[in-house]
Amino acid sequence: MNAEDIRGFFADRDQLNMADYLELEYYLECIGDIEEALAHFCSEQSTAQWSRIGYDEDFRDLHAAKVIRWEVLEELAELSYPVEQAATGRIHACRVTIAHPYRNFGAKLPNLLTAVCGEGTYFTPGVPLVKLLDITFPDSYLQQFEGPKFGIDGIRDMLGAYNRPVFFGVVKPNIGLRPDLFADIAYESWLGGLDIAKDDEMLADVEWSTTRERSELLGKARSKAEEITGDKKIYLANITDEVDRMIEQHDVAVKNGANALLINAMPVGLSAVRMLRKHTQVPLIGHFPFIASFARLEKFGVHTRVITKLQRLAGLDAIIMPGFGNRMMTPEAEVRDNVNECLAEMGSIKPSLPVPGGSDSALTLETVYRKVGSVDFGFVPGRGIFGHPMGPKAGARSIRQAWEAIEQDIALDTYAKSHPELQAMLDK
Repeated sequence: MNAEDIRGFFADRDQLNMADYLELEYYLECIGDIEEALAHFCSEQSTAQWSRIGYDEDFRDLHAAKVIRWEVLEELAELSYPVEQAATGRIHACRVTIAHPYRNFGAKLPNLLTAVCGEGTYFTPGVPLVKLLDITFPDSYLQQFEGPKFGIDGIRDMLGAYNRPVFFGVVKPNIGLRPDLFADIAYESWLGGLDIAKDDEMLADVEWSTTRERSELLGKARSKAEEITGDKKIYLANITDEVDRMIEQHDVAVKNGANALLINAMPVGLSAVRMLRKHTQVPLIGHFPFIASFARLEKFGVHTRVITKLQRLAGLDAIIMPGFGNRMMTPEAEVRDNVNECLAEMGSIKPSLPVPGGSDSALTLETVYRKVGSVDFGFVPGRGIFGHPMGPKAGARSIRQAWEAIEQDIALDTYAKSHPELQAMLDK
């Protein structure tokens, strides 16, 4: 590129009508001339070759992605991760803010991802390492999305659960249980005080436990538990499937008594989530398979906060995410980022309930509560309820007892002395 071409991919923020642009934050490792690499980066994810020989046409004013801020973080002796086919030259780590006009893809999540995470972005000459750190949406863009239908308030209203976390439980064993045994175990946990009994993300419509049979039994068990306890309950059925079967799976599960639905959002695609949001009359709750495979590396891929924002935009009422502690191998600051992205102001888009999870039990509830900083979260043990030495009913009770101790500001070991279910977890 010549100097004039390079300048066409840079702009001051006040030169642009930012209501027409998404703001993209990237970490980049650039080789050679930095400004030329950044111009290529913008060109490749927007106009690419912007003129034809013999024609006077330049679409950059309307369609080019433009650098509006950049800084060199450091010069590197080598790339953070080796890229065999990368160019050679001086290497600089950069933090870059790009304004990308959303007229290039519209309010379509697959097309948005194609632009900001696609071929042009990750295969730009001179920029072998890229991590998309954040996306900021203008209100004019957000207004074209429906977002969550229920959100936090809707889920709380369904359950009558206020001023406390929402208590989920992943029925265990997660794979292999017959539907009748699965229903029995979930029923016991509801009697013990669980709000939501859920399918594991890997358990969907399978020959030995079909959505139809499992949801019918769980729907009946849920109604019976509500009648006995006087409390509303949710059966969260996993309808992850081929996209052309998801509406059918939705309808079967809901007809049989599933009153919320689990979706592995990235494997089925955000567009599938958005389709279901338009169809459903029950909350949609997302799980996080596939996300770590392109988010875990610090200096390459996509930051999980971006995926959290997109899942909320697509219409998920609650978002299950890697939680605190060593089990999920996610930095605490990143978990907090994702929790905050569920709750932060986002135009007219409702907040999603954040559900940080990973090997939780009554013993970790207070830690999660303190780190989240409010009661607006879901708590999602598996073995902490269904592996309790006194059974799932006692496991659910131990969670509720742990919350009672927190509310009353009583040490867990002190409260456990008069609550055997909690004591059994401490002893375990």
